[in-house]
Amino acid sequence: MAKKTATRKKSAAKKAAKTSSKKSAVRKSKVAKAATKPVKRAPQRKSSAPRRPKGPAWQWSAVETAAAIRSGAISAVETAEAHLERMRAVNPRLNAVVVDLSEEALAAAHAADKRRAKGGELGLLHGVPITIKENVDYEGRPNFNGVPANKDLIAPSDSPVVRNLKKAGAIVIGLTNTPEFSFRGFTDNPLHGLTLNPWDPDITCGGSSGGAGSAVAAGIGTIAHGNDIGGSLRWPAHCNGVATIKPTQGRIPAFNASATAERPMLAHLMSAQGPLARHVADVRLALEVMSQRDPRDPWWVPAPLVGPKPKGPIKVALARIPEDMDVDPHVAAALRQAADHLERSGYRVSEVDVPVPDIDGVWQTWCDIITNETMVMQEAGMLKVTSEDFHKAWGGMKAKANVLDLKAWMQATAARNGHIRAWQLFFEEYPVVLAPTTVKPTPGPREDTVSPERVREIFWGEIRFISAINVLGLPGAVVPVTLHDGKPIGVQLIAGRYREDLALDAAAAIEKRAGVLAHRLWEQMD
Repeated sequence: MAKKTATRKKSAAKKAAKTSSKKSAVRKSKVAKAATKPVKRAPQRKSSAPRRPKGPAWQWSAVETAAAIRSGAISAVETAEAHLERMRAVNPRLNAVVVDLSEEALAAAHAADKRRAKGGELGLLHGVPITIKENVDYEGRPNFNGVPANKDLIAPSDSPVVRNLKKAGAIVIGLTNTPEFSFRGFTDNPLHGLTLNPWDPDITCGGSSGGAGSAVAAGIGTIAHGNDIGGSLRWPAHCNGVATIKPTQGRIPAFNASATAERPMLAHLMSAQGPLARHVADVRLALEVMSQRDPRDPWWVPAPLVGPKPKGPIKVALARIPEDMDVDPHVAAALRQAADHLERSGYRVSEVDVPVPDIDGVWQTWCDIITNETMVMQEAGMLKVTSEDFHKAWGGMKAKANVLDLKAWMQATAARNGHIRAWQLFFEEYPVVLAPTTVKPTPGPREDTVSPERVREIFWGEIRFISAINVLGLPGAVVPVTLHDGKPIGVQLIAGRYREDLALDAAAAIEKRAGVLAHRLWEQMD
């Protein structure tokens, strides 16, 4: 028994020795091969110095600007100076910024740089230059809203949207022009005069956020604040070739402490604050900042900025244009081009009728409600202090509305609920609607003063798809698609309540293929 055990041990030892010898030979072979190969040197570390985006600072996006300031690639002061220099260069011919806040902006930029140097917490827009529309409260300044008689309406505090932008670190470099009472689709008033479109002075910059759209397209500020009760964000975005989002009502808080009375119910429910910018990503960033809570707005809703993703591919409804709307072939081509961009990005686009009741009934409800509310609550006071041009424009808008008694008013507001429900059900199948902003080429800068008939033609026959969305309280994005005869054409993307993310996702898909039109504008301006 002992002999067998000894034999097994010797055999195991021999096997172990052979195995060890083989492994050693393999290792030696690998070492020898490695020795014959050239030695690869470890890549040299790149310089840790922060890199600046390409081009002048005023051409950078808000996202790029915020990142560059945060990293130390540029100071807030240098950034502000670049935008102020751009404003001095181009604003005299545009009249987009009507209140120059250069001194205040530079002081804020110096403070921003000190805060960064001390390692303080930085907001999402730290040091980023922006503009504010002159119809919201800006502490210590009159809220003119395009009306000289409002000189005594001194803002005791910043409005919620201004406060949120400043809290995020944004630097306000100026206030932008708006028509009288922000009540026209064309930006002109007796106080500051006419604002021009940077693409072509013979077409309107839109309204009522026309100063905002003109400024940001021209390179004055990275983000422009505006607001929208009948198209006042989306119409200027289209006219000036920039992007925007009209958020769901309640997404961004609103309040003006300088106001002499509370706004009537439906005017409040149909209006929204929002951003205009050259890049869709900047619109999304600004929306996040602007939508922070403010207790002064009882209608503010703490809804998430991103909702559940629909099952793919996402279906998009290309809105069929009503037969009584005469569509310019270049506008129709731009819509098809946008649809093609979406298809190539993975969306499934189908041309369909928008929900029943159709866009016509929705628009008429908007017109009836806003016009009658204004006639009862504001008309007499407005007509006393406004120009003849305002009277002409308002008369044209009023002529298309039905005069409502109390019962008819209650029926109209009740009908609004039915319209919203129909659209919400429609979004269950088609999460995004692709629609025109206007079906005609952009009109002249004072086209709404030609005649009451021309006003009705513009609002009903041309931009029906814009104003109708306000009565629904739905989010609507606009993104530029192309140029025709040197003038921008944009499209509108509508989504369900509090689904700004879906509208902006689709807008970004179009922008990725269409490009940022402002870059082409600067080539012809400079």
